[in-house]
Amino acid sequence: MGQKLKITGWVAAGAVAGVLTTVSLQTVARGSLAPLPLEELQQLAAVFGMVKSDYVEPVDEKKLISDAISGMVAGLDPHSQYFDKKSFKEFREGTTGRFVGVGIEISQEDGLIKVVSPIEGSPAFRAGLKPNDLITKIDDTAVRGLSLNEAVKRMRGEANTKVLLTIFRKDESRTFPVTITREEIRTQSVRGKMIEPGYGWIRLSQFQERTVDDFVKKIEELYKEDPNLKGLVLDLRNDPGGLLDAAVAVSAAFLPENVTVVTTDGQLAESKSIYKAAPEYYQRRSGSDPLRNLPAALKSVPLVVLVNEGSASASEIVAGALQDHKRATIMGSQTFGKGSVQTVRPLGPDTGLKITTARYYTPSGTSIQAKGIVPNVLVDESAEGSPFAALRMREADLEKHLASGQGPEVKDPEREKARDEARKRLEEEAKKPPQDRKVPEFGTDKDFPLVQALNRLKGQPVLVSKTQVIVDNKDEKKEN
Repeated sequence: MGQKLKITGWVAAGAVAGVLTTVSLQTVARGSLAPLPLEELQQLAAVFGMVKSDYVEPVDEKKLISDAISGMVAGLDPHSQYFDKKSFKEFREGTTGRFVGVGIEISQEDGLIKVVSPIEGSPAFRAGLKPNDLITKIDDTAVRGLSLNEAVKRMRGEANTKVLLTIFRKDESRTFPVTITREEIRTQSVRGKMIEPGYGWIRLSQFQERTVDDFVKKIEELYKEDPNLKGLVLDLRNDPGGLLDAAVAVSAAFLPENVTVVTTDGQLAESKSIYKAAPEYYQRRSGSDPLRNLPAALKSVPLVVLVNEGSASASEIVAGALQDHKRATIMGSQTFGKGSVQTVRPLGPDTGLKITTARYYTPSGTSIQAKGIVPNVLVDESAEGSPFAALRMREADLEKHLASGQGPEVKDPEREKARDEARKRLEEEAKKPPQDRKVPEFGTDKDFPLVQALNRLKGQPVLVSKTQVIVDNKDEKKEN
């Protein structure tokens, strides 16, 4: 029996070794790297064989290999990831802006799911759901206690299937059921409006495949409403990023032609690139320039860009390019600092690998990674300050994060002190009733940073930050 197990182990080990040897040869051919170390390769194969033969109960071989790949990639940095069939599908949905569901933007309130806005034309929109409606049940599951992600998963599903939502409408003091048939939804990553005569606001919530087209459409609408636009606010707060070409296109909309938007540098030759404000750097398919119909005045209209700790990756590329070329005033708080490039490589029809291949650099050559963009004018979230900003996670706080590549990172004792103070304030805040803890929605007249941005465009005084601590950018000199 022992001999049988030993043979089984070596057969499995031999099979894995063969596969890994192939990978080694491909690695050498692709990147001109040294072959993988044979001793460690043999250990990996031996462990696979022992788990397969010796573990207390049978283990699925495919799951073992999948878990081994996941662990290997997860050990690199927080943004590299192995995609199995399910996660690859979800990732694709995130970049295309398409998914199957009911079509609502949601948030949490008092443990329930709040409808922020139904997406125009969606099943939820046609069913009559309204902003501020509260979802209390999804099918037979009570919503209280579910996370936002869990609620989203329960509302999504296959096309043409039904989901029963129980709605509480506060202003009518009634609860009622709504049955909605799921269908493919296209999310809107661009919003905009005239804040007041002469001044527009356009918000990008993510950089997706449709973002550039939707951005152009919204800009055209604003100029049609007021051809003599005096100033524009580009709002990138809480925009986690997305597609690089979309970020280059949005930057190019405001910049002179052919100036550098962002550069990348990595180990592979293809990772060493310069992206400029020209169509060949952002067109996704053959055809005409998607920015061709933009008003010429957009190149010179006074511009303020709003950012915060949630602005990451593609958002930071746009903010950094407009800042370095002195095309816009960046206002808000220091951005997240996600300045690394992830390349998605398919491993088969329904699996893939997202791997960090380069770092991003602003046109002046400054690394965004683990640093972020420091605004020209630091502005708090409210007139009372940004009391909890120090608690928000940044790239530099993530375990195994990639370094900036431009000198050692220094822990700031001032930030640690600010965090301790913020924790105490948060404990006090938690004692308040929920209605006293709400943050004003972006784009409203109670949106303090937006009000300050408008003041800047009008040449009026701006209330600068009282509370913010700059992270790992000691040499930055800002207007504050």
